[in-house]
Amino acid sequence: MEQQIQNKKIHISGLAALSLVISIIAIISISLFVFKAEPHIPIFTSIVVLILFSLAKRQSWSFIETGLKNGLKEGLTPILLFILIGILIGVWMLSGTIPTFIYYGGQLISSQLFLPSVFIITAIIGISIGSSFTTTATVGVAFIALGTGMGFNPAIVAGAIISGALLGDKMSPLSDTTNIASAVCKVDLFEHIRHMLWTTIPAAIICLVVFSIMSNGASDGAVGEFSNLPAVLKAEGLVSIWALLPAVVMFTVALKRVPAIFVMMVGILTGALITFVLQPGISISQLMDVMQNGYTGATGDEAMDSILSKGGIQSMMWSVSLVLLTLSMGGLIQQLRVMERLLQMIQSLVSSTGKLILATVATAIGVNVTVGEQYMSIILTGQAFEKEYEKQGIASKNLARVLEDAGTVINPLIPYGVSGVFMAGVLGVPVLDYLPYAIFCLISPLLSIFYGFTGISIKKREQMDG
Repeated sequence: MEQQIQNKKIHISGLAALSLVISIIAIISISLFVFKAEPHIPIFTSIVVLILFSLAKRQSWSFIETGLKNGLKEGLTPILLFILIGILIGVWMLSGTIPTFIYYGGQLISSQLFLPSVFIITAIIGISIGSSFTTTATVGVAFIALGTGMGFNPAIVAGAIISGALLGDKMSPLSDTTNIASAVCKVDLFEHIRHMLWTTIPAAIICLVVFSIMSNGASDGAVGEFSNLPAVLKAEGLVSIWALLPAVVMFTVALKRVPAIFVMMVGILTGALITFVLQPGISISQLMDVMQNGYTGATGDEAMDSILSKGGIQSMMWSVSLVLLTLSMGGLIQQLRVMERLLQMIQSLVSSTGKLILATVATAIGVNVTVGEQYMSIILTGQAFEKEYEKQGIASKNLARVLEDAGTVINPLIPYGVSGVFMAGVLGVPVLDYLPYAIFCLISPLLSIFYGFTGISIKKREQMDG
């Protein structure tokens, strides 16, 4: 009740809202690109700016505290998921699940087809389980190791992994973001998925072409210093067909559409059980140490050990701390009604279909950049433009598609975004390094804008759905 009263009292002008957003983006951008800083300090600095602005507007500390708490409340599930995935990766390294993926992947995929294969496989798994996080944290980690062994730039491999994982996440009926977009726009889920094919198929084709060209630069005979990686994995006793059982069980459970946290727990439990079956010499204390601190490679080769040394709760603490700061900042921005005021200003500029879709794309990306949270980019943008689409007679499924093309797939490109923090953490590749190669994420919003100005695939409300 107190929050509602305070929200009614707060008034922020369009100029003040715009100035705050520009200031925050400037603080973060200059810190990242000029001073090469980690994103934590610029995000913290932005929180201080928002607090000072709140105090200047004569708001009480309880007002500020409410915004911080509301932001953090949204992060409880992702943070727990981050911790579980850190444990999962460590356990799956110890059990041999990820090393076995690497081993058989190296046997089945040639370097000339590696990048398009990565894109296709991660897309299929993403569609099957509806989670880009789970896809990236499991087969994605294996592909990073395998790609490094083949001599590929890890940033390019990460770009292929993220492109496929986000395609799968976006197109899966099991995906949270897909369900949220269809719900916000009041569109049937499968109608929403069918309509997204207009942008998904061209983007996928472009990805396959570009990744194929990139793969052709590699040679099967020149796979670099890691050419003996499969033999090392075998010698370390980390390869067994039975080690794939935890992945099979976890993916099967994921298909039942149960919560992601439960899926992770199943993966961890089955991984631990397989570890004791395949490696009876492993003690409970060793398993607990891996869950806490991650798996440590002991091949004697420093470069190879760096590939295998992954996971553990501690490996996710950098990501968790950044997510806490980012969501706190987002909560204050919401409490000050900054985005609400900016969206009101943008709505007055949409006089045509092309401009409307361009404004929707810009808003979804802007919320991602400012708040760092993809759910908010979908919900806020959808609510802001729903009436305008209705006013112009444009079917709601067009809005739902744009929310995915510029909301869902953009968050992994934000260094302090929840998805970006996660992807960079589990793959070990900074966001700004893989960003130019996350082709699916870069192409999707451009296709939405193109369709908006050409009218291709833009359905009117009076037209039959198709």
